[in-house]
Amino acid sequence: MSLYEIEIKSLLGKEEQANDLRRKIEEHPLSFSLASKNKQINHYFNFTGELGERVPEDITQHFSDTHRKAFDQIVQKGKSFSVRTRHIDGRTIFVIKASLDDQTSSNGISRAEFEAEIPLLLSEIDQVLLDAGFDYLSKWSREREEYVSGDVHICIDRNAGYGYLAEFEKVIPHESEVENTKQSLYDLMKEFGVEELPQDRLDRMFAHYNKCWPEYYGTEKIFCIE
Repeated sequence: MSLYEIEIKSLLGKEEQANDLRRKIEEHPLSFSLASKNKQINHYFNFTGELGERVPEDITQHFSDTHRKAFDQIVQKGKSFSVRTRHIDGRTIFVIKASLDDQTSSNGISRAEFEAEIPLLLSEIDQVLLDAGFDYLSKWSREREEYVSGDVHICIDRNAGYGYLAEFEKVIPHESEVENTKQSLYDLMKEFGVEELPQDRLDRMFAHYNKCWPEYYGTEKIFCIE
């Protein structure tokens, strides 16, 4: 079964704003706990054609039966797709995100999500995709703190290029829950005094980073795009 990721971003920018959000998280009555703190590498890929026919067997052979069903489901239901590889805590993850509406699969608020751990090095799974005709869109690096209370996740990220960014997220099993879940996250963001990063500005930031990613990847350099 595919899961549905509802994720709303807020651009914090500088460390002072990130520290202010940390303080509010620690004081919030929902009693958030720091669930993880890590560094991530995410590689984004371009591809053409039908995704279900493009993902090579060298990757799909590692899927469990549950993963295969979820993969088939997301391929059938998605409107557009974002394909990524990720390295986190010594693990390599194959990621697909699919838009459920007219927003992008890379940054939209409501997306179906597929993740499968693959027993390959990041360089090895990347090469499998490159050999299958995929090509790099961009490479991203970030440091992430993830706070959790029940099914609510708040991430404070320090992203190459973007600076500090917060993500308010819930993962739900049914598409029928999307709208109510979005509203609950908007209400929570209001409690924390942070605003949603408008989708059109996020798209401009994403496009700029993809164009210039070698300048930012693995660095602390940031840019400002209005």
